[in-house]
Amino acid sequence: MSQTVPQADPRRWKALGFIGLAQLMVVLDATIVNIALPSAQRALHFTDANRTWVITAYALAFGGLLLFGGRIADLWGRRRTFITGLIGFAAASAIGGASQSIGMLIGARALQGLFGALLAPAALSLLTVMFTEAKERAKAFGIYGAIAGGGGALGLILGGALTQYLNWRWTFFINVPFAVIAVAGAILVIREPEGTRNRNKLDIPGVLLVSTGLVSLVYGFTKASEDGWSSHTTIGLFIAAAVLLAAFVVVENMVKSPLLPMRVVLDRNRGGAYLSLGLAVIGMFGLFLFLTYYLQNILGYSPVMTGVAFLPMVAGMITGSTQIGARLMNRVPARMLMGPGFVVASVGMLILTQIKVDSSYLLLLPGLVLMGLGMGTAFMPAMSLATFRVRPQDAGVASAMVNTSQQVGGAIGTALLSTVATSATAAYAKTHVLPTSPKQLQMLETAQAAVHGFSTAIWWSFGLLLLAAAIATALLNGGGKANHIAASGDGEVADIPVMAH
Repeated sequence: MSQTVPQADPRRWKALGFIGLAQLMVVLDATIVNIALPSAQRALHFTDANRTWVITAYALAFGGLLLFGGRIADLWGRRRTFITGLIGFAAASAIGGASQSIGMLIGARALQGLFGALLAPAALSLLTVMFTEAKERAKAFGIYGAIAGGGGALGLILGGALTQYLNWRWTFFINVPFAVIAVAGAILVIREPEGTRNRNKLDIPGVLLVSTGLVSLVYGFTKASEDGWSSHTTIGLFIAAAVLLAAFVVVENMVKSPLLPMRVVLDRNRGGAYLSLGLAVIGMFGLFLFLTYYLQNILGYSPVMTGVAFLPMVAGMITGSTQIGARLMNRVPARMLMGPGFVVASVGMLILTQIKVDSSYLLLLPGLVLMGLGMGTAFMPAMSLATFRVRPQDAGVASAMVNTSQQVGGAIGTALLSTVATSATAAYAKTHVLPTSPKQLQMLETAQAAVHGFSTAIWWSFGLLLLAAAIATALLNGGGKANHIAASGDGEVADIPVMAH
């Protein structure tokens, strides 16, 4: 097998625009529905327990099926999987928007998760195989990283505006025009490079084990936040997840064409990128959740103003990703961007732990900017390292691992940090909210208890980001000048050699 330098696709930059739009749609959906939920609950008359399922159904289907989606993209073709995912996601969104009952809404969310699991790895792996020159690759991943990082905050703004000025149903319907444009673009400009498809059979036992294992894990964290960590259901789900995922590793080492070849994860760069990214996302998702509650319930912001309050973080993220990460990615090793990036984000978190009942937005502003800058700088090399020197035939499944660490991290972060916040609030209220106090004072004491809970959860996020920085610094040794491989005297090519048989 000799390495050949593939010709770059002349329409790759146009393709990036449509791939970015599809990625934005998937990332938006993680947060856009959160803001619309109270209105949907009033309209469809469902309980608080069912409200959780609107979020969980999406996370379970998405997180559980991502590796399957990634391998389907490798086997069936990334462009075809990408288009199928887009059409399915748009149809599921239309059903969600037209929902007349809670069952219909939860079903639509699960379908969105299923098609999102096809779409997200296909999008990232298309980038991986289309951008093969190191400098261009850095730029493309910079743009993609900014969308992946900032899309969640943008979802809060869009969700607030649509809910406030139109109707909660538009948080679903908005996906249809996005998908139509992306499908048209994919048909017209996306061309998949030859010889990068995986011709092996699909590993069905692997699909079943990893999907059920990840679903058990995500659901276990969800039940922990509802029923507590010591409930029989929670413990049972965690044990099931551990057994299923351990069996998955055993099966992958035995079968001829594994769903997730262990070489993809055991490489210290890729493994370190997945782990540190997952931890950072746990911390970041918690921040979105608690700051949204804090701004709306304590400071009295409207849904739209809450979204606007997050804009400096989005600006920081875009700057960190496109101006710092993309410019330095081929000059310094990835750990020199990811380690300091997570540390800067943790300093932002440290500032945000200081929130009080009457804090001014000027306290939040530097925290949000630093958080965005740090995460943007770290996200970009993480996305690129996650597919660093992976075989083209494994690009889909390596891309799926990035999305899996983000999705599972998000679900764990929401559940884990919600539990931390609730316990801290209850403990504080026990000693500080006095039943003998006048009503006005009691309301203030209750608000102080809630803010204490948020602040405690943000301290945990701070610790998780420092841990992510330590792992990135200790494990990663790729990126930078190692992005360049000289091949047959032709100078620089991508960090993904394309095998010519």
